Amino acid sequence: MSRETQVPVAFVLKGYPRLSETFIAQEIAALEQRGLDILIVSLRHPTDHKRHALHERIRASVLYLPEYLYQEPIRVLKSWWRVRRLPGYKTARALWWRDLKRDLTPNRIRRFGQALVLAAELPERIRHLHAHFIHTPGSVTRYAARILGLPWSASAHARDIWITPEWEKREKLADCQWIVTCTAHNVAHLTALGDPSKVALVYHGVDFTRFPEPPHWRPARDGRDAADPVRLLTVGRAVEKKGFDTLLEALALLPKDLHWRLTHIGGGPLLPKLQQQAERLGLQDRVEWAGPQAQDAVIAAYRAADAFAIACRRDKEGDMDGLPNVLLEAQSQGLPCVASTISAIPELITDSESGLLVPPEDPQALAVALSHLILDPALRQRIGLAGAARVRKHFEMTSGITELARRFGLPA
Repeated sequence: MSRETQVPVAFVLKGYPRLSETFIAQEIAALEQRGLDILIVSLRHPTDHKRHALHERIRASVLYLPEYLYQEPIRVLKSWWRVRRLPGYKTARALWWRDLKRDLTPNRIRRFGQALVLAAELPERIRHLHAHFIHTPGSVTRYAARILGLPWSASAHARDIWITPEWEKREKLADCQWIVTCTAHNVAHLTALGDPSKVALVYHGVDFTRFPEPPHWRPARDGRDAADPVRLLTVGRAVEKKGFDTLLEALALLPKDLHWRLTHIGGGPLLPKLQQQAERLGLQDRVEWAGPQAQDAVIAAYRAADAFAIACRRDKEGDMDGLPNVLLEAQSQGLPCVASTISAIPELITDSESGLLVPPEDPQALAVALSHLILDPALRQRIGLAGAARVRKHFEMTSGITELARRFGLPA
């Protein structure tokens, strides 16, 4: 595809690259392959020590904005000086001032400073701004778009939807060109706040060029052999909404003569607390904390495990997962899953058919489901294969990428 047919767009991200946001990297790589000219704009510098192989495929350059304004005051001041006479500056400043009076926080001030730098340093070829997450990245994108007189759009996911005040979501919906979001549950929430024609469902999906066919055979472990325990897996950042403490409580309720091992993959602030909980429950010898891993290692773990478990919940701030990508990935590998009924998970899993569902924050119900999976290899095989078939039929990445490409103006 020639450069003349490419549609230049800046993707505004909270941080890049991030191990926990493979779905964004997957989208950028696929859109680049379709011919989209992308600039990545990151509000933060990377903190992960590892990278996915997928990140190496991305050709887009990265513009890092000042993470904190006091760290680069001259850059911020120069940016203000450059954009202050642009036709949209006064409108953007008034918009930000109105927001600040309703949200008097340092973060709101930082958003406008970052928007000044973005507006000043954005290459001239970029004619559209797209925010991944509608909270902080959405605000920076909105202010910069108003300064420059450019259209903007957004992808809304999970935390960004649930922690953003309704007044702010309503105004961003009114101001942007369009928003895509990754679950029908999210669509219902957002369309109730604004113009329904602006909101569309685009599942993240699985890239089956990177995820192989599920294994044709898994061992028929049944939890009775201490030398060959059932291998349980969970993946995700150690944060409250993932419910890993509930999972540990459920595991502690299992019969003592049932043999299993759990591997947790992921970092996160609650990891030390979870490790202490596992020790307090007497599970320290049965749980492996593998830490953050690149995606190749995660895929290998899906293929080596016997069952996958995650106990998502709504946290104290109101945040909750939409449809965890790790569930899509695990099921793509034929791994039988048990999860909670929170949010959009039932859009993926039909209880007792393509997985097992339990109420959130219910260790007893989760323990019962886990014991069924551990004791019954035939059940694991049946729901594992059903889950894999469902993911391949309804959650393949290509249709979502095609819809995004269309919205960015790429030819069909």
